[in-house]
Formats: sequence, structure tokens, C-alpha cells
Amino acid sequence: MTIQECYKAIGGNYEAVLGRLHSEALIQRFTLKFLEDQSYLQLKQALENKNYEDAFRSAHTLKGVCQNLSFDRLYEVSDKSLPNQIYSQNLIKVMQEKSISSNRTVA
Repeated sequence: MTIQECYKAIGGNYEAVLGRLHSEALIQRFTLKFLEDQSYLQLKQALENKNYEDAFRSAHTLKGVCQNLSFDRLYEVSDKSLPNQIYSQNLIKVMQEKSISSNRTVA
């Protein structure tokens, strides 16, 4: 499978990344590096640990890498859903902590 076929299969935009990096060798190099990127594993671990700050950071990194490499389908998913869900979970956690803290102060 060529790198162009790979981009087509994953819903990426090969022409956009070629316009950005100007070299098929660079595209292939960074695409292969993406497979080694730890952002997704860090995101999963942070979510399991309910560490929403680290999860948000990992999701943001993953989103940026996908955008830079023109992995459009993956970027769209990471841009629209992940950060918003993580932000919502973090907001709920902060509100719960403040509620518990203010209940302790009143009691």
C-alpha cells in the first residue's frame, strides 16, 4: 500500500499534507512516527484515572497531530467530541468538589 492509498483508506487528505510538508518522504516519516505517539494511550490512562486535565492535554495533542498530518476523519472526531466531553467531565468534577468543600464549611 502506498502512502497515498493509506491516506485514502483512513479518510485523510494527502494533497493537503503534501502541500504542508512538500515531501512524500517526510509524510511517510511523520505518519510512521504517529503510530508510536503515546497521546492516545495517555488519554485512555488519564480517563481511567479521572484525571481530566491530563486527558484534555492528551486529546489536544492528538487533535493537533491529526490536523498537522491531515488525518481529517480522525481530526474531526477528536476536535468535536473528545475535548468537549473531557471539559464537561472536568467541570462536573470541579463543581462537585466545590459543593463538597462548601458543605464542609457550612457544617
